[in-house]
Amino acid sequence: METTTTTTGGGGGGGSYRYETTFSSNVGNDMGVPTVGYRSAKFNPPEWNETNYSKYYQSFADRDSAEKTRHAASDLIKETEALSIKTQTENTKKLAERLKDIGFWKTELHREINDMVTETDLVLERKKRLENALRAMEIPLHIAIDNLNCRQRREGVDLVQDDVELELLKEVEVINNAQDLLRRTIREADLQIKRNRDHKQILEMDWSDKKEAEEIDSFCANLRNEHTCKQFYPGAARFQEIQSTPESWAQFTHDNIARAENERLASIQLRALIDNVIQDTSRDVKQQADAVDAAFRRRVAEVEEAKRQLEEHLKKICDTILDSERAVEDIKRAIKAKEDPMKVAQTRLHQREYRPNVELCRDPAQFGLVSEVHEISAATDALMQKLRDAETRLKELQDQRMALEKEISIKKNTLFVDREKCMTHRTRYPSVTKLQGY
Repeated sequence: METTTTTTGGGGGGGSYRYETTFSSNVGNDMGVPTVGYRSAKFNPPEWNETNYSKYYQSFADRDSAEKTRHAASDLIKETEALSIKTQTENTKKLAERLKDIGFWKTELHREINDMVTETDLVLERKKRLENALRAMEIPLHIAIDNLNCRQRREGVDLVQDDVELELLKEVEVINNAQDLLRRTIREADLQIKRNRDHKQILEMDWSDKKEAEEIDSFCANLRNEHTCKQFYPGAARFQEIQSTPESWAQFTHDNIARAENERLASIQLRALIDNVIQDTSRDVKQQADAVDAAFRRRVAEVEEAKRQLEEHLKKICDTILDSERAVEDIKRAIKAKEDPMKVAQTRLHQREYRPNVELCRDPAQFGLVSEVHEISAATDALMQKLRDAETRLKELQDQRMALEKEISIKKNTLFVDREKCMTHRTRYPSVTKLQGY
């Protein structure tokens, strides 16, 4: 056992200090004593003093830095608060000025919208007169066209271009010319109304946008720090990609109002044109009303005689169809009667297929049953062919009946148009006042 003492320099205190005494031995158990050659976990007094001095100095430095930071923060708080109040006040004034600008253009838009609504209502009234005049001409035109269409669908002697048709063609031409002019004018009125409404819609959308912007800016102008309806919106302080300038904003509304005014002037000119068209188309429409009456009376007698003869032939065709239908039913019953014998023969053949082994013999009964099936099939085929022939004849008769009925229907329709419809309705032509749309 030996004791070793070593001297070394201290850290930061200067001079020489003694290491602590360590115990070393080569005999016995080393538990409970420091390991040979390693320093113990204890500090010496100079290190303890140096650590305390460093803590004192660091505490002083941190207090001094914190004091400077507090003074700087206090100055910054006052500066930023004053700047915030100034900036907020200026922006509130700018918002108030913006509200005045919005209010001015809203008033201008509202005035122009009202003017456009009034003008559109006047054009609608003129358009209503045009439509009334056009509808007033539909009655004689419908009579003439219906008569012509019926005559053009006739066959044989019914397809006659007589005096009635010539007078009707002339009447259709007169009315069509007047209606074409009215329709063109109505289309122009529709286009003008659409343009008026489009510009009105543009103005209304502009007014609506300004109304919404006014509400938003009014809310923003009245918003204060003490209000609770505020919150953070990250990313709000940025300019959007598509934004107008004050100059383009005012020019946009100015252009909308100018275009609406130009369209309103065009609408006024169109109303004067509509008045002239109504006067021009109401003069000559009724001149062709009485020219066809006498021709209709002569033609009615001829059509009635043709209709009577067709009805006689139709009665004979109907009698023949009745006989043919009875023959078809007899053939069908005969074919139906062959089903049971065919079932019996085929069932016998089917059952005999299950005979075992050598019993499955092609005997005379087998030949007889096969022959019976062929005979029934041949008889059925002959009856089916006869049925097809009879049905073909019956269909031909029915087609002929339909042709006669159609011809009679054409005659009836011709009589209805000539006598009941045309000659009666021609006394109901609208007056000139009606043709002018009143």
